Amino acid sequence: MAPAILLCTCPDLDSARALAASLVEARLAACVNLLPGVESVYRWQGRIERACEVQLLIKTRAAHHRAVEAHILAQHPYELPEILVVQADSGLDRYLRWIESETAPHRPDPPADERPQ
Repeated sequence: MAPAILLCTCPDLDSARALAASLVEARLAACVNLLPGVESVYRWQGRIERACEVQLLIKTRAAHHRAVEAHILAQHPYELPEILVVQADSGLDRYLRWIESETAPHRPDPPADERPQ
């Protein structure tokens, strides 16, 4: 299993929380970190814009990136949301196995000693 981290920003914590929960509930992501207070500076429709946003770090399988993208596009309030895929070359083997198990079709929760801290 090749892991990936998808980057996405949301305009506020409520929309970020809803998107994160729906991705995990759908088993499209094992974990989503929410980093509020990110300041973004970008050009949009010919103007320089600034926005305070919430950065999402979506941990999943690389093979799921199109499904995650479709899920984000269906729920995101932005016309053009940030969706960037970063391939993860390596990581803690136990953590990578956990990502794999949590993004597989439903199965019972892993034993407590197998859960990430």
